[in-house]
Amino acid sequence: MSEPLLRYPAGCRVGRLLRREKRFFLYAELDGQEVAAHTNNTGTMLGLLRRGSPVLLSPATTPGRRLAWTVEALGLPCASGFFWVGVNTSVPNRLLSALFEAGLLSWAEGYDALKREAVCGESRLDGLLTGENRPRLWVECKNVTLVEDDVAAFPDAVTARGVKHLQTLMDIRSSGERAAMLYIIQRPDGRCFSAADYVDAAYADALRRAVRAGVEVYPVLAHVRRDGIHYGGMLEYREN
Repeated sequence: MSEPLLRYPAGCRVGRLLRREKRFFLYAELDGQEVAAHTNNTGTMLGLLRRGSPVLLSPATTPGRRLAWTVEALGLPCASGFFWVGVNTSVPNRLLSALFEAGLLSWAEGYDALKREAVCGESRLDGLLTGENRPRLWVECKNVTLVEDDVAAFPDAVTARGVKHLQTLMDIRSSGERAAMLYIIQRPDGRCFSAADYVDAAYADALRRAVRAGVEVYPVLAHVRRDGIHYGGMLEYREN
């Protein structure tokens, strides 16, 4: 097995999902006790919140933090038992750096520097790639946890913020610079990627317009395992 591109913190534990409350709180059973864990995923996590299913928890690394655990992944049943679905929305931004450093972004060949959390006008995008004699390349990352009929899809909830990001990328393209969406699919059962028009028609329409305007789309498959996030290759983008 290859080394993970991103490792989880030491001391991760597997519990059993009990419930979610108030978006940022997930309760799990761990060693026979109920524990509260933080989740940074503000989406619906559609189809993932199944009581009794496995939940992968990482220990808090910030001293004095109120909640001792962070939700990294949720388990979904399959023929071999279950597979992990990564729900930590900080992973795509960090994985962008790991992919770049590992030379796994073929579409970024010739770029030698990456700035994370780059400001563009009134927006903050996940990454800015620069290189000698290359146009600046702006990248926005999204976490994908939804799969329907073998199609990985984003978003899993209506996202006006996501539409705004796409408009920013279109504005960047109109200025002559490059712009790209990097969709990190943190589950293994997607065979291609598309916008979830059945969840957010406005986002799907904005993505279609963005692609026509020259915004690049790169869906990346990420395999979630107990030790961390592994690179699974690229998926095909299909316009719906």
